[in-house]
Amino acid sequence: MTTDPDSVGEDLLKLVLTIVELLRQLIERQALRRVDAGDLTDEQEEELGATLLALHDSLADLCAEHGYALEDLNIDLGPLGPLLPPHD
Repeated sequence: MTTDPDSVGEDLLKLVLTIVELLRQLIERQALRRVDAGDLTDEQEEELGATLLALHDSLADLCAEHGYALEDLNIDLGPLGPLLPPHD
C-alpha cells in the first residue's frame, strides 16, 4: 500500500474498512464451524446470521459511500498474496 499526504485520510479509512472486513470474515467462519458442530440453537443461528448479514450490508454501504467496492479492500501483501481469501 502506498500513500501520500493528500490521500492519507482515505488510505487510513480503506485500511480500517479492510480490518473490519477481515474480522467479519473470521467471525463468519467461526460461526459456520459452530453451526456445523451443532453448538447453537436454531434461534441463535437465526440471530447470528441476521447479525452477520447486517454487518456485511453496513460495510458494503460504507464502502460505496467512499467509492470502494468490497473487492477493493483485498490488500495485496506481495509475496504472501492477497490479505482476504477469494469470495466463494
